[in-house]
Formats: sequence, structure tokens, C-alpha cells
Amino acid sequence: MTDVPGLDTAGLRAWLGREHPELAHGAPDGGSGGELTASVIAGGRSNLTYRVDGARVPLVVRRPPLGHVLSTAHDMRREHRVVSALAGSPVPVPRTVDVVDDTDRGEVTGTVFFVMEHVAGTVLSRPAQNAAFTAGGLHALGLELAEVLADLHAVDPAVVGLADFGRPDGYLGRQLATWRRQYGASRSRPLPRLDALQDRLAARVPDSGGRAGIVHGDYRLDNAIVAGPPDAPRVAAVLDWEMATLGDPLVDLGMLGLYWDIRGLAGTAGDDAPDGSADDGALSAVVPGAGYPEFAALVDAYAARSGTAPPDLSWYRAFAAYKLAVILEGIHYRYRAGDTVGDGFDRIGALVEPLAEDGLAHATPARRA
Repeated sequence: MTDVPGLDTAGLRAWLGREHPELAHGAPDGGSGGELTASVIAGGRSNLTYRVDGARVPLVVRRPPLGHVLSTAHDMRREHRVVSALAGSPVPVPRTVDVVDDTDRGEVTGTVFFVMEHVAGTVLSRPAQNAAFTAGGLHALGLELAEVLADLHAVDPAVVGLADFGRPDGYLGRQLATWRRQYGASRSRPLPRLDALQDRLAARVPDSGGRAGIVHGDYRLDNAIVAGPPDAPRVAAVLDWEMATLGDPLVDLGMLGLYWDIRGLAGTAGDDAPDGSADDGALSAVVPGAGYPEFAALVDAYAARSGTAPPDLSWYRAFAAYKLAVILEGIHYRYRAGDTVGDGFDRIGALVEPLAEDGLAHATPARRA
């Protein structure tokens, strides 16, 4: 049986029974665990994520999106590898179970997928969720988010088995080339301001100055699970590692800055969608008055944890806007083809031009590599 699009729960139970019987058989109360049930979580904006109940412990399954899939995105093996490698590091991550190529068998997803244990907590993505925490708790959480990012960038890739996970030299130039290709693969309408941003970034690539580390690729508050009491929430796990590689760590800090202030960019007032459905790609829990620090304070916290001076993020912030615009244009492409799961996708495409404008505003000249 298939409970949700893209995942066959009967097939998943059969696979667990063969490959991980310790998870498939024997609920904590000694029972059989019953049938598996699955639900889509995190909105399915990029890779599809499902919570699965009915096994010995709650599980999470990740698979690529339905339909239109860009050539180098949604790499399940890479995501599984980096999450597994970071186990035991200062960076909190879920415990992985397995990664499987189901392309030929078609038993569970018909794609490569991976399974990990569910981490209890909350993904803060909407302002209403802030009410569960104190203003002081949210302020400290924002600073901790920056400190966890600094901890990630301090991990020695060779020590955790990721020495060959990417090529830091020339990373920024390759990133631009990659996202140019992704943009071309999703192009379905004229976007002159995004074209202009693409050209401006290419003309002003900064010198990374020898900076290299593990790059998450999409680091933001709603890619973390938050747990703990109202006055002391903590980052329980960092999620969504599908874009991880080795490169210039400031790319992550630029992306965090974009998402930290994205409500202002979209002109949203702090409320969720009127119908309670999925967001338009720009909603965030980070709103004025909730207690979150300004992004400048996050940069200072990152620098203090790293033992460095606060960096110039102008190019990186512009690149973040470009990258997100290309991602959303890809989602818009899938929406128009009818290959999305969930609500709210009709609003995604409207954010692409504002992102391009924001990127152009930040793309000030920088020293070329």
C-alpha cells in the first residue's frame, strides 16, 4: 500500500524486515509494531521527507522530489555520508540507519533513499511557534545557531572521513557554474534581473583566502530541530544536508543571513498563509519582537566562536539570494508540471524576482580570485 505520494509503506516494512529486523520487529512494548504509517514533513519543498511510525522507533525517510530533478541536486548518498560522518562531532545530527538504491527494484520509493532515526523537537518555521519559548530563550537560540555553524566549519574533513568530499580550490567559481546550469535546466520564463545578478556575481568572485571546510549549503533556522525548555531551547539536530560539500564556509553564513531577514525581503507582515497552508517560500519564525537577535549579532557570535574577525559577507549574501532564486525557480518549474506534493507551491515563483533584486543590492565589488 502507498500512504503518501512517493513512498510505499508496505515495501518499506518488507525492506526493514530483511535489512534491519531490529527496527521492523518488536515495538518498545514487545509487540510487532503493527503497520507502518507515513506523513510528509517539512513541506516537501526540495527532497521529500517523511516521518514513519510503527517501527520500533520513529524513523525519517528522505528521497528526491517527484518529477523534474536537476542533475546534481538531491544526492541521497552524499547526504547520508555527511550526516553519518558528523556523528560524534560537536555538530548535532540524527543517527543514520541506511542508504538504498531502490531505482530498479521499486519497492519503497523507486529512487535512492535513506533512512535515519527521528529526533524529537520542533522545526521553527512560523511565528506562531515562537510562543512556546521565551524571548530570552529565542535570543540565545539564535546565537547558538551561529555557534553550531562555526563548530561545523571547524571540523577537520580528514578526521571524519570526508577529505574527498569536495574540492575547496575554485569552489566559488564551480558553485556559480553549477547554479547557472541548474537555472538553465529550470528556465521557463524571462527573468532579466536574475540574469543580471548571475552576471554580476560571475564578474566579482571573491578570493576565499585559503578558507576551506565542510559547507552545509542550506543552513538556516528551519533546517534545525529545536528542543528544550521554554527559556533554554537548543539545537538538537541540523537537517537537510543534500547540498553539503567542501568549500568556502562563508557561503553558509551568507545563506543564514538571507534566511534570517527573508520576511522583510518578501514584504510579509509576520503571519502565516491565510488558509493555514504551506508558505510562499519566504515565511520564517524570525520576526521582530520575538526575541531573536539581529543578524549582525549572529555574525559576531560566529566570529567569536571561530576566533576570527567578522567577515565581509556582501558577495556571499548576494550569492545566497541568487542560489535561493534558482532553487525556487526549479520548484516553480515542478509546480507548473504538476510534480509537487502539498499546498502553497502556487506562490513560490513570485519570490524569484524580489530575490534577484535583493541579490543585486548586495553584490558590491569584491577582489577577484
